[in-house]
Amino acid sequence: MEINYQNIKVIGFDADDTLWVNETYFREAEAEFGELLSKYETPNKIDQELFKKEISNLPLYGYGVKAFTLSMVESALELSNCNVTNKTIETILNIGKNMLNKPVELLDGVEEVLQTLSKKYRLILATKGDLLDQERKLEKSGLTQYFHHIEVLSDKKEGNYSRLLNHLDINPSEFLMIGNSLKSDVLPLVNIKAHAIHVPFHTTWAHEEVTEAEKNGKAYKTIKSLKDLIKLLN
Repeated sequence: MEINYQNIKVIGFDADDTLWVNETYFREAEAEFGELLSKYETPNKIDQELFKKEISNLPLYGYGVKAFTLSMVESALELSNCNVTNKTIETILNIGKNMLNKPVELLDGVEEVLQTLSKKYRLILATKGDLLDQERKLEKSGLTQYFHHIEVLSDKKEGNYSRLLNHLDINPSEFLMIGNSLKSDVLPLVNIKAHAIHVPFHTTWAHEEVTEAEKNGKAYKTIKSLKDLIKLLN
């Protein structure tokens, strides 16, 4: 499907797993958590229960490391029938703190792409998660200078994007979103008549996966690397 990007004036970028590594740290933390509670359940069962707890807590806690840490604590209490020790709870909290203190590892070509595209387009950052954590990562990344606007959204559904574009006075037909998640960064934009390009990351949280039926007939491109944007848009 041929898609024309000639009318694009504003480009939005997701942050986690689009500009820098993020989901990898969650996978590592899940493995640590599974090992920590291995006396109570199998690794597969622990993973399943933690995921269910995260999803049920989304309306209360939202996204991000802090929400994930609280879900680990609750899961530990439930899986152990409240027999888990204080030391184990402390270890879980430290897993979360270690995640928050991870270095910001930029993905290949990120700064080159932002530097090049910022000369022609207005760039915005549109991400979701914990505000304090995302601000910390953005500051550490050294990428702040390339963005005209930074928005940390509570979620990334059609209504969230519509309100953002309306607030910034951006016509959806002139907006292009770049991200690694079809569910959060691509399909909602296509559904509000904006444009989107999918840049897959090597691992995806189960909550962000979509079915073939949801993708069917949707007009978007998939590229292997952010660096492909330069050739595609210039």
